[in-house]
Amino acid sequence: MEEKKRAILVVSFGTSYEETRKKTIDRIEQDIQERYADYAVYRAWTSGMIRRKILKRDGIHILDVRGAMEQMEADGIDEVIVQPTHVLNGIENDLMAEDVLAYKSRFENIVIGAPLLTSQEDNDRVVQAVADMLSPAEGEALVLMGHGTEHYANSIYAALDYEFKDMGHKNIFMGTVEAYPAFDSLIRQVREVAPRKVVLAPFMIVAGDHATNDLSGEEEDSWKSRFERAGFEVRCVLKGLGEYPAVRNIFLDHVEASIRELEK
Repeated sequence: MEEKKRAILVVSFGTSYEETRKKTIDRIEQDIQERYADYAVYRAWTSGMIRRKILKRDGIHILDVRGAMEQMEADGIDEVIVQPTHVLNGIENDLMAEDVLAYKSRFENIVIGAPLLTSQEDNDRVVQAVADMLSPAEGEALVLMGHGTEHYANSIYAALDYEFKDMGHKNIFMGTVEAYPAFDSLIRQVREVAPRKVVLAPFMIVAGDHATNDLSGEEEDSWKSRFERAGFEVRCVLKGLGEYPAVRNIFLDHVEASIRELEK
């Protein structure tokens, strides 16, 4: 019997920032390829705006999800594992799943893996990873910037803020740039602990546009500028979650769970 051809499609939102891409998306894909050498690894990015920018600027064509599914079909792939690098089970992930399942009849099997924060165990591991990697010193407050979404999955950010504090990290705060908890809530809470310094870091897979501009930019409406105007000394750590080995290991475990599902 001819052996089935299997592939892992790694789906990311994407980034136009090459330096952070190499440290995050590329590293996630490399870790997956190294762990699962018997699988072909494909890439898809969901952001059309970023893909068009990369094509125009660098001449590099990155496939969207449907394009990647077409490519795998053309390459004779029989079974597909789709592993998103999305943080949440939110809008981007829902749209990705719709695109993938449109090709269900063209492959023998398709299994869609879980985004980063799917189970309570995932949440616990990410909280621990962030606390370990960015451990704020005495007199510092660590403020994390998540993206935020209109999707109901946005509730995870407030839950994580609670969990940091429940785990003893009273000086770690979680906010979002586009939803709740918003900046005004954050600064009220930070003032209550009266730190001498605020450390800002992105809670996103890549440290891209939001980290560079909304978080650490010199514009007056950036979080850095607003905390400085409030009288705090500010330090920025532009490290995407994809740079944390412990976070990449969560994605590897999600791929492993999909492989077990595939082999049932």
